[in-house]
Formats: sequence, C-alpha cells, structure tokens
Amino acid sequence: MSGGYILVVDDEPAICDMIRTCLELAGFRVKLSANGHLAHQMIVNERPDLVIADWMMPMMSGIELTRRLKRDELTADIPVIMLTARADEDDRISGLDSGADDYILKPFSTRELVARIRAVLRRTHALIDDVPVKAGKLSLDRSSQNASISGQPISLGPLEFRLLEFFMLHPNRVYSRAQLLDRVWGGNVYIDDRTVDVHIRRLRKVLSIDDQEQMIQTVRGAGYRFSPSDEVKS
Repeated sequence: MSGGYILVVDDEPAICDMIRTCLELAGFRVKLSANGHLAHQMIVNERPDLVIADWMMPMMSGIELTRRLKRDELTADIPVIMLTARADEDDRISGLDSGADDYILKPFSTRELVARIRAVLRRTHALIDDVPVKAGKLSLDRSSQNASISGQPISLGPLEFRLLEFFMLHPNRVYSRAQLLDRVWGGNVYIDDRTVDVHIRRLRKVLSIDDQEQMIQTVRGAGYRFSPSDEVKS
C-alpha cells in the first residue's frame, strides 16, 4: 500500500520542515506551500491525496482554502486536515464546518499527526490499495501503474493511464472535455480541449481487445462517459 502524496500548507518554514521530515519517514511523498493561493494551484494541478493546512496564513487562510476546495466538484473529494492553535470549541466547529476532515491543535506530536493522516486516508479511500480496480475484462493496478485485459498486459502511455484510471474510478458519469483536462491533465494547462479526443482515440485503440473500448462512450454535445459492463471494483 502506497503512503500517498501529502501537500503541507503553512507559512512557518520550521513547522513545514518538521512535518515533511516526519511524513517522509512514515513513507509519504510531501510537497510544501507557503500560502493558500499557491496551494490551490498545486492542488488543482497535482491532486494530492491529502492536504494539511494551517488555519492562519496570509493571503488565504486555511479555512478559506478548505471552503474553496469543497465548493469545487473537481477538488471536493480531497481530504483536508486543519492545523491550528485555536482551542475554543467554536473554532473547532468552524474548522469542521468549513469542510475539514480533521482538526489538530498545535502543538501536536508527530506520531499523532501520522496516525490522524492514516485514519483520514482510510476513511476517504485515498490510500492506493494493492487490490486492482476492475471493470469488465479490464484490470488496473494503480500501485504498479500496469493494466491488463483478460490477464494480458496492455501498453498505455502516462496520460492514457491517468485517463483510464480516472474513468474507472468515476464510472457512469458524463465529463466534459474541460473537466477531463482539469482532472487528468491538471488545471492551468493551456491546451486545446480537443486534445482529449486524441487521447480518447488512443485509449480506445488499446482497449479494442475483446471490445473493451465500448465502455468509453461519447455523449453528443456533453463529453464522455465510462460505462463498465459490470460494476467497478476498487
């Protein structure tokens, strides 16, 4: 099981370095951001498995960042742990009401932080499991970045893999080209949305074994939908 990618958002370098050290020792991949605006761009572009945000920051507070993430369908499922020195019950309620998945008071122990992160990731299914995601005859191993049809490996480029992974984890929903660009390519990527069509064609060609390409359906005037022939498992 992979530890996952954690984004730490805090304007105090000493705290950021301490958190990064303890999380890397626990097996997580960690990036840092000193303010909410930069963090929001990173979250849209890179989709971390979890965000740790300090309540009080210049430019955009952790509360504002969390509310912004939870309002947007494209980032609402990313769990957030709020760090704060505010111990009042009303403050804790405000933090949780903003959409935060957990709330940790400063000062805190690094062991508690790691335990809280793992608990939130388990609840939100953000940890990448060793069990492959399956649909029809198609199987996707997210930890090894391999895919197969009827047990036979198929060759996918990085973008096609991410596109297929997104589809398999979000079945039976229609996504526009712009939404797919945001979720698979990342926000702030200034490319023609018809690029999505090119990668869909490539993906369908690879999946044409045993007619698995039929699961990727074009919805005229709206975008694309992944409709597995059986229920997606993860």
